[in-house]
Amino acid sequence: MPEFPPRRDDTPTFPLPHIEHAPSSRISDHPEFHSLRRAQRRFGIRATILSVGGFLLYVLLSSFVPAVMNQPLFGHLTIGLTLGLGQFVIMGVTAWCYVRHMRTQVDPLARGLRSRQYENENRRTRPSAPPQGAGQPAQHGAKGFRTW
Repeated sequence: MPEFPPRRDDTPTFPLPHIEHAPSSRISDHPEFHSLRRAQRRFGIRATILSVGGFLLYVLLSSFVPAVMNQPLFGHLTIGLTLGLGQFVIMGVTAWCYVRHMRTQVDPLARGLRSRQYENENRRTRPSAPPQGAGQPAQHGAKGFRTW
């Protein structure tokens, strides 16, 4: 069995590309990123309160007011069964509102922020990128990663 020399922990397992470490502008410092997070958080809080609140109300009514929940509406359909089926409606409405909110409020902000980030990355890497030559693998794909 061949013996391999021990590998130091600070050596990379693959050759690193030529990278110039320029001061990077973090995307989390951008004001649009904060408005994006705020829009997501605001909707998330409302959707959670609606969903969990509706379910909690149903459970509490079932536990503490069973006489009301057993009142028939018509035929064998009771108030409790109607409220239980209403949980599916609440989840469907919440999912629909989530998709609509993301498409109209969050996605445009995210696209604008992503395009600015790509522009900043391209501006930083374009002048400092070495010419491709012998000994360097060909770069493919949108981000310069090799596709398999």
